[in-house]
Amino acid sequence: MADAFSGNSETVMRRQVDVQVKSTTPLEKLDEFYQINKTCDFISQNHFEKVALQFPDDLLHDSTSVAAEIERITKTKVFVLGDTSYGSCCVDEVAAEHVGADCMVHYGRACLSPSKRLPLMYIFDRGHIDVEKCTSAFRELYPDTQAYVLLLYDVRYTHAIDGVVTMLGGDYPNLVTSQLAVEGELCYGLNKREPDQEQDGNQLCHFGRQFCLKSGLTIKDYGVFYIGQEGATLRNFMMTWNRCCFSSFDPATSTGRTESAGVNRMLMKRYYAIERAKDANVVGILVGTLGVAKYLSIIQQLKETIRKAGKKTYMFAMGKLNVAKLANFLEIDIFVLIACPENSLLDSGEFYRPVVTPFEMEVACNRNREWSEEYVTDFRHLLPGGQSHVPLAEGQEDCDQTDVSLITGALRNYKLDPEPVNSQSSSVVLRNQTLTVANPNSAASFLAHRSWRGLEQKLGETPVLKAVQGRRGIAIAYEEEGAVPR
Repeated sequence: MADAFSGNSETVMRRQVDVQVKSTTPLEKLDEFYQINKTCDFISQNHFEKVALQFPDDLLHDSTSVAAEIERITKTKVFVLGDTSYGSCCVDEVAAEHVGADCMVHYGRACLSPSKRLPLMYIFDRGHIDVEKCTSAFRELYPDTQAYVLLLYDVRYTHAIDGVVTMLGGDYPNLVTSQLAVEGELCYGLNKREPDQEQDGNQLCHFGRQFCLKSGLTIKDYGVFYIGQEGATLRNFMMTWNRCCFSSFDPATSTGRTESAGVNRMLMKRYYAIERAKDANVVGILVGTLGVAKYLSIIQQLKETIRKAGKKTYMFAMGKLNVAKLANFLEIDIFVLIACPENSLLDSGEFYRPVVTPFEMEVACNRNREWSEEYVTDFRHLLPGGQSHVPLAEGQEDCDQTDVSLITGALRNYKLDPEPVNSQSSSVVLRNQTLTVANPNSAASFLAHRSWRGLEQKLGETPVLKAVQGRRGIAIAYEEEGAVPR
C-alpha cells in the first residue's frame, strides 16, 4: 500500500489478479470432443474456402488447436470468433461476414434460433451424465408407467438421450422424446423443418425441439421431464407451457426434483411489468440480437404498435446489458428487449427501469391482445403469419380510450396525437409559431425540466488559445508540485 500511494512519481502501482488458466484438451481427444472429422466432412463436401469457428469463452483455450487441425485437413482458411456482444448462445453471423466466411461452425451451448445468412453447423460440448441415475430419478418422479411424459434436454446431453430412451421406452409406452431441429436448409447436423410449419397434425417445434404428440392430445395433457441444469432454457419452457407439470434431472448433482409452482409468481411479476408498460410514455427499444431471423421485422412492428398507443420510442444498440448502461437514460420510462428466446426474459429487478419482452409490450399497447395463459418469448410468433400474431384493433389510433392504472390509480389516456412525429426529422418538432411541441412525452421534454442539463457549450464565447505544455507525473504528485511527504 505504501508503494501505491507514495510520492515517488516513478513508482508503478502494483496489484495482483488471479487468473485461472485452463489446460488445453490433448490432441488425441480433440476429435472426440469437437468432432473435427465430422466438421471437416461438412467443409469439404460443400467446398467452403473460408470457415468461421465461434467458440464460447470457456472453450477458447482450445480454439487454436481446433483451427490448426481443421486447416491441416481441409486446406481452408479458418477464422476464430468469440462470443457475440449479446451472449454465447446466438450465432454471430455479422462477425463471420466481416471476414468473408463461407460458413460457420458454432461450438458449445446454443439457443437454436434460426439464422438466415450463412450455412451453419452446430457442435455441442458433451456434458457428463449418469444415465442409470437419470432413469432411476425418472421412475421415482413418474411411478405411473402409463403417464404421458415429454422428454426435453439441454443440448449438452444430446449424446446420452438414446441411452435414456432405451432404458425407459419399453416400460413407458406414452413417453415422447424431442429431437433438436432448426428451421431452414442452411443448418447441418440437425433435423430440418420448414420455416412456416409450426404444427403438422400433432407435430410441434418449440425453441429448437421437435416432437410429435399422440392424436387427440395437447401439450397440456403431458408432464415434462427436463434433463439439464436450472437456467434460461428450462425457464423458457416453463413460462411458455405454464399449465404443464415440470420435473428435472440435474446431471451435475445426479438428482431429480419436481419443479415448484414459482412460475406463477414469475407470471405475476411479468404482469406487473405490463402494467408499468401501460403507464409508460417514453419507450426504449433495446436491440439484443443481430443474428436471429426477422429481428428487423419485429422492430418495425413494435415501433408502429407503440406509436399507435400514443407513446414515444427510441432505439438503442449497446451489446450486453447492465444496470450502469441503462441508468444513463432516465428519460426512458420502460425498455423492451428484442433478443433470442433464452435472453428475452431478463430479470430487471436491479435496473432503474423495467425491461419487458415484445409480447408484454404488445399486451400493453394492442387492445386486441389480452393477458391469458399464453406466454410468448419467441418474437417471430408475433409477426404476421406467426402462430401468435394478433393484428392491431381497427381505428386504434383514432379512438380516445381511457382506463385506470393498477399501479398509480390514475387515469390513462391512449389517444394518439393527430400529427405524429416524422421519424426522419429531429426528436422535437414545432407544430406552429406558438412553439407548441408536437410530442410532449419525448426525451427532449424530459431534458428541458431537469435542473442540470450538462456542461454549457458557450459557443463563440471561449477564447482560442495556443497549445501549452501539460502537467507530468501522477495525480497525487505532479513534477512541478514536488513530492508529497509520507
